[in-house]
Amino acid sequence: MKLVFATHNQHKLQEIKMLLPKNIKLISLADINCTEEIEETAQTLKENSLLKAKYIYENYQLNCFADDSGLEVEALNGAPGIYSARYAGSQKNEADNNQKLLAELKNKTNRKACFKTIITLITCRQTELVEGKTEPNIYFFEGIIEGEIVHEKQGTQGFCYDPLFKPLGFDKTFAQMSPQEKNRISHRALAVNKLVDFFKQNTP
Repeated sequence: MKLVFATHNQHKLQEIKMLLPKNIKLISLADINCTEEIEETAQTLKENSLLKAKYIYENYQLNCFADDSGLEVEALNGAPGIYSARYAGSQKNEADNNQKLLAELKNKTNRKACFKTIITLITCRQTELVEGKTEPNIYFFEGIIEGEIVHEKQGTQGFCYDPLFKPLGFDKTFAQMSPQEKNRISHRALAVNKLVDFFKQNTP
């Protein structure tokens, strides 16, 4: 089946392509000529994920999914959270975001953090309602991985906060792992695996 991933982020696209089974053809926004930057105006990861998936479904009537991910740092009361991509400003610069995070955690002994992903899947199969109306099927999948923020960047793989996040039980950051290693344990992988399991048990 064809499935649109509602993102312009090529790093995310490549990560998820590696995770999905071969019978699912992942389609990018570029493939459907969608150039809009879908604004993330909601207050939670789940709501932002739903907002993006709904935009694609309502405008293109295609099976689609969207994700929203965030880094939540305990000592910062869950920040950057939904603002992870634009933590240091609307320019969404990864280096600036990492620098700000390290500055905010300077001299803090509590480095606990977690990465969280919420995926919203919307399928084109319609569900009849009592009123005779129809609505799309909507499903949610969550992935969370606990860890800590290291004191300086380590590694060159990955993207975003990967050089600063060391998952619990490991002695290296996401950025020090190969894509295959990261995809076995990451928050996004955990959420995508739930999505894949859903497809194995259901025919959208």
